[in-house]
Amino acid sequence: MILVLMGVCGSGKTAVGSFLANQLGWTLFDGDDYHPMENIDRMAKGIPLCDEDRIPWLLVLHDIILREMSSGRNAILICSALKRVYRETLLFGTEISNLKCREEQRDRVKGILFVYLHGSIELISKRMATRKGHFMAPSLIQSQFDILEPPSASENSITLDIEKSIPEIAAEIESALPSYL
Repeated sequence: MILVLMGVCGSGKTAVGSFLANQLGWTLFDGDDYHPMENIDRMAKGIPLCDEDRIPWLLVLHDIILREMSSGRNAILICSALKRVYRETLLFGTEISNLKCREEQRDRVKGILFVYLHGSIELISKRMATRKGHFMAPSLIQSQFDILEPPSASENSITLDIEKSIPEIAAEIESALPSYL
């Protein structure tokens, strides 16, 4: 099983992922660790990434997913995955725009669950204002909400409210796992 913790910056992906990896004994991969320096520099300067900036990074994360799945290991991947095309790139290595092809590929991606950590822009802004030591400029919050495409019912996903505590969120994820194994 691969869990992909997704959401805008400041939604708690790293905190929840670290807690959950500890609880489950799963390997944690923080997508931020795989950004090229150019992307990090852009975000630190408050410049939003475009699709062309993200796709090579997402392909690296896709390779991690493939490696972990083929080895039979459980893992947690932290990645904003803000658009459906980004999630498809994580799953398939490319965008699959044809619905029929997407459905045909669905069996290939069983065992991957997107966990969308959802919160209001007000709560996220408050969190980002107190965040220390991260390259992401707080001014990018709005740009992330602007491009956000929450997972649809056809995607293998659950949505959790980040108003809850980290242990509560982790418990909800753990209780959902049997349905997706």
